[in-house]
Amino acid sequence: MSSKLKSLLHKIKRRTWMKYALRGVGGNDNFERLDLAYSIKDPWNMDSPGEAARFEATNRIIEREFGTLDSLLELGCGEGHQTLHFARLARQVYGLDVSEKAIERARERVPGGKFAATDIFSQPWLSGDAKVDLVTACEVLYYLSDVEATLKRMSEIGRHCLVTIFAPAARRVGPHLDRIPGLRKDWIWHGGTVWLVCWWRNE
Repeated sequence: MSSKLKSLLHKIKRRTWMKYALRGVGGNDNFERLDLAYSIKDPWNMDSPGEAARFEATNRIIEREFGTLDSLLELGCGEGHQTLHFARLARQVYGLDVSEKAIERARERVPGGKFAATDIFSQPWLSGDAKVDLVTACEVLYYLSDVEATLKRMSEIGRHCLVTIFAPAARRVGPHLDRIPGLRKDWIWHGGTVWLVCWWRNE
């Protein structure tokens, strides 16, 4: 079997699986279905050129706006693909995901990172007034029922925050972001795909 055919069959298999696994997932905290998605490796195709371009562009914005960081907490880290990029900018990276399967793979991919299978409200590292330099939520807010509460919690535990969203989802998520004081925006383009990047400072 040729490599092109193998690649095509793998793409069909992944898309078919994700169509099944993500039924009823959008905007409702359906963590069981999100964990189910990780029954296959790299269900979101994070090894693709488009995602690699997004990771690099996000890093450039972070480096430009915040410089080198002591600490970065990533909400929705998945299997650690983007965490690996963030680790180039931060001395310590923390990753949260609701999928235990994803977290196990993230630990393998980024051995120096600290990971937990939970949400941002139950993260195990910060208490009291403790904060990390940057909290990120890249491609994750669409799956949460209470975007407003998540953004508030991000601001409570992060000196700075950054969000990326797939541009067509801006209609749902954008109004929540627009209410944040001092919000700044930029865009990432790759081929025909566009992402909105938003960030803000909390101190």
